[in-house]
Amino acid sequence: MHSFSRFFRDHFELEFYVRKLAKNGVRLLSITQEMGDDPMHVMMRQIMALFDEYQSKENAKHVLRALKENARQGFWNGSLPPIGYRVVAAEQRGAKTKKKLEIDPLHADTVRLAFRLALEGDGTSGPMGVKAITKHLNEHRIFTRDGGRWGIGTVHRMLTRQTYIGRHEFNRRTKNGDNKPDEEVIPVSVPAIIDQATFDAVQARMKARNPKVTPPQVVGGPTLLTGLIHCAKCGGAMTIRTGKGGRYRYYTCSTKARQGPPACTGMTVPMEKLDDLVARHLEDRLLDPARLEEVLATVLDRRQERTERRHAHIAELNKRATETDLRLKRLYDAIESGVAVLDDPDLKDRIASLKAIRDQSRVDADRASAMLESAGQKTITPPMLAKFAQTARQRMRLSGGGYRRDHLRALAQRVEVNDGEVRIMGSKSDLLRTLAAAGGAGTLPGAVPSFVPKWRRGWDSNPRYP
Repeated sequence: MHSFSRFFRDHFELEFYVRKLAKNGVRLLSITQEMGDDPMHVMMRQIMALFDEYQSKENAKHVLRALKENARQGFWNGSLPPIGYRVVAAEQRGAKTKKKLEIDPLHADTVRLAFRLALEGDGTSGPMGVKAITKHLNEHRIFTRDGGRWGIGTVHRMLTRQTYIGRHEFNRRTKNGDNKPDEEVIPVSVPAIIDQATFDAVQARMKARNPKVTPPQVVGGPTLLTGLIHCAKCGGAMTIRTGKGGRYRYYTCSTKARQGPPACTGMTVPMEKLDDLVARHLEDRLLDPARLEEVLATVLDRRQERTERRHAHIAELNKRATETDLRLKRLYDAIESGVAVLDDPDLKDRIASLKAIRDQSRVDADRASAMLESAGQKTITPPMLAKFAQTARQRMRLSGGGYRRDHLRALAQRVEVNDGEVRIMGSKSDLLRTLAAAGGAGTLPGAVPSFVPKWRRGWDSNPRYP
């Protein structure tokens, strides 16, 4: 080799492998550093290895410092950009070309589709998990950037990456994959593909689906009210108990089952009877257009107020940009007429400041408009409510008897059982999101995650496709 530093720049690693090679009859030679096998040359090689290691760490320190400064200025440091972005030249500084990220229209739609599938589903199965999204993309021949198939790890990284909301983090992890302290992380502003609300909703849903938080049986099990039903007396979950060799199934208070009547006097309810009672109540009471309009009235009012505030904010930003542009024009007129001197440093600073205010106001207005548009504010009309209610009733029941679990869970998030009464609770925001996602298309995307408890086909964790 050219020099021993080309082999290793770590003193321990170099000596370890030199001795390991020597035991196997292999001698390591350098064409620029001739060394023998006597003790003096061994000592010299070790000293040079220490200097090489020191020099390598110094170089790494200076390179990292330059990369961090480049990131602070908002430039891209040269690695492969995330899916949905591409690298473009931003400015020229001498012989160096500074680069930034911009949205790649060819693949940005794939990112938006993945987030939409995670939040709303494809209109037939409800919100999808990472594995289901991966399968959907591959089945619909939506390929990766290099024309390959999607993997579960790639989709998971895409759904959890903050770069897509306009905030990329440089220097986040060490070589071992551990997180660095927050003060060492450099935030880089990039164009956003996903709005903050959508990203937060997807993160919350993925956290709720995590098997460490919610058992897979709750997410994808066959029992209708698993994970929803609770005892009203103690607040504990109600679990399944069987009788007569499994012929009868009951919901019973888990606290009473574990600790006995002194802990809770909760009741036991036949599963089939309670399932039918909850489903019929939702069909008869909630899925009535008049009742839906009454339930969602306050949410729709707040939604309208928030939309109006956003429109007012956008108008204020546009007004600020227009006023600043007029000020700039007056300054330019003063320069042309000879009233102001262009060489005046205060005038230059004033022009630069006004330009910055104008450009920032325009950028903020465009971003706010894009977020308002991406929020998908749809008008909820009486025909839409009627069609939603009719479709929900039809799709809630299975053709062979029973109910569709994911569709029912889209309407109710908690069921409490007490003596003589059953309380059904749900989120108005989730109901509105489900209604808006349906959009009158005749489908009901459930608001409850669907888990896919199936092993990947293939011989290992990385499926091989022909």
